[in-house]
Amino acid sequence: MANETPMPLTADPDDGQAPPATTRRATVAALESLLYAPIPVLDHGFVRVIDYMGDDAAVVQGARVSYGRGTRKVSQDRGLIFYLMRHRHTSPFELCEIKFHVKLPIFVARQWIRHRTANVNEISGRYSILDREFYIPDPGHLAAQSTTNRQGRGGLLEGEEAARVLAMLRADAQTTYDHYELMLNERDTGETIDPARQGLARELARINLTLGTYTQWYWKIDLHNLMHFLSLRADPHAQYEIRAYADVMLDVLAKWVPLTCEAFREYRLGGLHLSATGLAIVRRLLAGEAVTQATSGLGKREWTELMAALARDATPAA
Repeated sequence: MANETPMPLTADPDDGQAPPATTRRATVAALESLLYAPIPVLDHGFVRVIDYMGDDAAVVQGARVSYGRGTRKVSQDRGLIFYLMRHRHTSPFELCEIKFHVKLPIFVARQWIRHRTANVNEISGRYSILDREFYIPDPGHLAAQSTTNRQGRGGLLEGEEAARVLAMLRADAQTTYDHYELMLNERDTGETIDPARQGLARELARINLTLGTYTQWYWKIDLHNLMHFLSLRADPHAQYEIRAYADVMLDVLAKWVPLTCEAFREYRLGGLHLSATGLAIVRRLLAGEAVTQATSGLGKREWTELMAALARDATPAA
């Protein structure tokens, strides 16, 4: 596990809170109202904001390397932020940071940890007994393997097949957790199961748990790298379970830095990056030329993606 540390297993609303105080640093009222409040995700997960530094004005200040707000108008700040996003000037966005407390299934955490631009501290199964909580997909997300994408989902499982899969997921998770407690000789309540028997070390007993078991961590990241994370994980092609967390964090982003989030949606989430060949194809199409995949210079997959983005038929008549 990533940098294992003892950590409370529940979302205590008072955990880490400082008493009310005045401050000279920039605060964002919409985000202040979210601090420490768990936002539910999936069946047992949550995201909550623990702390943050900076706001839209801090991005502008960092870009201009000046002090104070002066007489600038919001429209001027918005124009500069949009310029920075449009031209990929990323360093001003790195000056803002945010820290989350996240409760998530282990298999989601293993996808998440691939983003190596954050500071992470995860609860440790060496010190703590993990909760009897595991992710069971909603039937509406129980899909078959895609036949066209090795890392995607196809049509939904239905009827007896879906019921059988859900029953296996529940039974396996319950059974492995029962064995986990028996090996520990201790329940998650702290109760000893058999006083006459010594339990297995926690660091060994945990290896039997399923990847659907919930873990928790604190995750701190700067604004630029958060947007990179969201550009990949809030994308429709991302796995549903991690996308559910990204969607919540995208809402947090909109409350924290609304101008930056607007620019991010415009140029990253809703925009399209074209290769040199792709741009040449668009120019040819605008000139009225009939371009096909065979004459485009693109491979079949890239051609199909470009035509989908342009809302055009990928296989027009030659």
